[in-house]
Formats: sequence, structure tokens, C-alpha cells
Amino acid sequence: MSTPKRNRRAGVEDLWRDLKKPRPLLDDDGTQLLNDDGTPQTTPKPKLYGKGKRWRARYVDDDSNERTQRFERKVDAQKWLDDIVASQVTGNYVDPVRGKITFASFYNEWSSRQVWVPGTVKAMNLATGSVTFSTVAMADLRPSHLETWVKAMQDKPLEPGTIKTRFNNVRSVLRAAKRDKVLGEDPSERITLPRRRRADAAMVIPTAQQVGALVVEADIEFDAFVGLCAFAGLRLGEAAALQVGDIDFMRREINVERQVQRSNGHAVEIRAPKYGSERTIPVPDGLLKLLALHIEHWRHESDEPTRWMFPGEGKHPMHQNSVGYRWRRIRKAIGADHLHLHHLRHFYASGLIAAGCDVVTVQRALGHSSATVTLNTYSHLWPDADDKTRKAADALFKSSTESTAYPLRTESTE
Repeated sequence: MSTPKRNRRAGVEDLWRDLKKPRPLLDDDGTQLLNDDGTPQTTPKPKLYGKGKRWRARYVDDDSNERTQRFERKVDAQKWLDDIVASQVTGNYVDPVRGKITFASFYNEWSSRQVWVPGTVKAMNLATGSVTFSTVAMADLRPSHLETWVKAMQDKPLEPGTIKTRFNNVRSVLRAAKRDKVLGEDPSERITLPRRRRADAAMVIPTAQQVGALVVEADIEFDAFVGLCAFAGLRLGEAAALQVGDIDFMRREINVERQVQRSNGHAVEIRAPKYGSERTIPVPDGLLKLLALHIEHWRHESDEPTRWMFPGEGKHPMHQNSVGYRWRRIRKAIGADHLHLHHLRHFYASGLIAAGCDVVTVQRALGHSSATVTLNTYSHLWPDADDKTRKAADALFKSSTESTAYPLRTESTE
């Protein structure tokens, strides 16, 4: 049975009360009580009389614990108490004991309870380990601490995208602290971050000729891998974790159900795709033929549906290192050292958009967590209102001029 919570109460009391006019002590019938020497008995002095500060403010916190603070003046005690009560009402209350914990100590305590994959653990540790306020008490954190840290990252220098990622990871810690009543106001609000370059200026999209050359240059053990990234938009880890049974040749579909990750740079792990992006992707006939040839090449290994499409060492599939080695070799062979394997995913997305696919269709094909993520990444590839207006007007122009019996004048009548 749970312990009932104490009633919320608050007030200011005088610890030196009844000193100026001691009250007489009376018997039940109202008779004055006397001391042994015959002098009238009076109320005793408070135990705290003359000890410490006179006024004590007290209240009950969210965990039913009574908190107190003493002051020289009643007005100061009342103001402190009013601020506490207001913070409890607005949800900005900070536990005075818990608020003394440093940022680093709170993160260590909080992170130990989180259900994170190894990649998230690494990213969070990297971000929180880079802050310049790790020894500052949570209740003392100010926006200036965050601004100093952001400026230090910019001076290193770190890319704006890296700074934003680390900032958001640290912000998640601060928000957790606010929920736990360790932090009042979130100091990360309204912090200005370095501006990122426009997505269309930073994004690299391989040409169709480059993608074709990459597939041709790759050997029989890797050409299907390149095809999956370029013509199905799979991430590296998703393509590496593909099994024979994930390809449905009858329905012309691929089921993405897992990904390969390396923990601490060594151990190979198989787990759910990024952001829970399990999905089924329609596959073009050309890619299906490429995959069929690849399966035929490895048929001597096993015909089981759970066989890895791209076997690695031992029982494991290929992983980031083995894929990276093959990728660097073929891109060098075609003279495209600037291309990354992830750029093939941009190639796939741009092709879907150019073909007229809407944002939800592209989101589902790429396995993004939301349409917002897709738009933030690829919005510049969709035609804007001017492009649509121009195309519609062009269609009207052609239909009107082609149907008239009078051809357009091509030279002056003068």
C-alpha cells in the first residue's frame, strides 16, 4: 500500500514569538499557576530564541517532503515562499537538493536508465562529453553556458550540422532534468546555432552515367549491393543485412526488416532498421535480374531463405568496413572519389521526385520517420509553384496553338 501524500501547505512563522509579552499560564479553572517561589508562571521562551535567523518559511514539495529556509526579515521569507509556490503552480519548481547535482552527474544517472542502441550511446556520450559546463549545478545553468559551448564548437571548427546534432542531444538531457524537477527553465531555449548551408548546395547527387559505371565496375559479389542503394534507396546497414528470403520475386518487392551495425568498432550487431523504418519497397525489373544473378552466384553456399545476400566473415554479413573497402575501390576506378555510398540514396530519391512521386510515397520508400524529414532533406528537388504554373501554362499554350487553323506568325508583317 502506497504512503499517502502530505497535504500541500506553506507559510512563514516567527521562531522568536511571544517574547515581548509573555503570556501567563492558567489552570483549567482559569487560576494563575505559580512557580515554587510564588512568582507567576509564563509561557517559556521558544527553543530557537536568539539562535539563527528569526523567520522560517516552510512548504511541502512534490514528494511530500517538507522544505524550510530561514531569513532575517519576514518580507524576505514571504517573497522566497511566494516564488516557490508560483514555480509549483507553473511547473517550474526545482528540488533544492536535486538542483545541486552537476550536469555530468545528472547525465550519468539519467543515461543509465535509457533504452538506447549502441550508436545512440556513443552519440550521446560524445555530445555530453564536449560541453563546457559539466561541473555546473543544474539549478545554476544559464543560457550563457550553452552559448559559450556552442561558440567553442564553432571555433574548433565543427560543421554546423555536427553542432546542431550535439546541441539537440544535450537538449534532450536538459529536458529530462526539467521533467525530474532538477531544472526550472530550459536554458537551451532560443540559443542561436551556426547557419547551415542550403541543402541543394551541400547535397551530392550522382549522375545516371556515374551510377551505371559503378554497377559495371563492381564485381559479381558487390554489384547487387550498389544496385540496392541506387535503385531501392537502401542504407548501407539495410542492404548489408538483407537475406535471400527478404526478396519477393513474384510481387517484385523487397522487405527491409533489419540492419547491420558495428558496436564499438568491432562487434557486428543485427537489429531493427533506423527509426523503426521497416518497410516494403517496390523493385524495378532490372534490379530483380541483378539480384537473381547475385543469388545464383552464391547458390553453392546455401538455399535457405535466411542466408545473407552479402556474406562476410564467418556467420556474419558484410558490414561498414568490408563494404567501405569495396566502395572506395570502385569509385576510384571510375574517377569519382568524391562520391559516398549514401549519395546513391540521394540519386534514388531524386529519381522518384523527378518522376512525380508525392512526399508520402518518397518518405515510405526511403524509410523516413515522417514526411517532415523527407521535406527537410529533399524539398528543393520538388518543383515549386512557379514551375507548376509555367508547365500548366505551357500545356495550355500548346493545346491552343496546335488546335487552331492559323499557324503562329514567325516573322514580322511589316
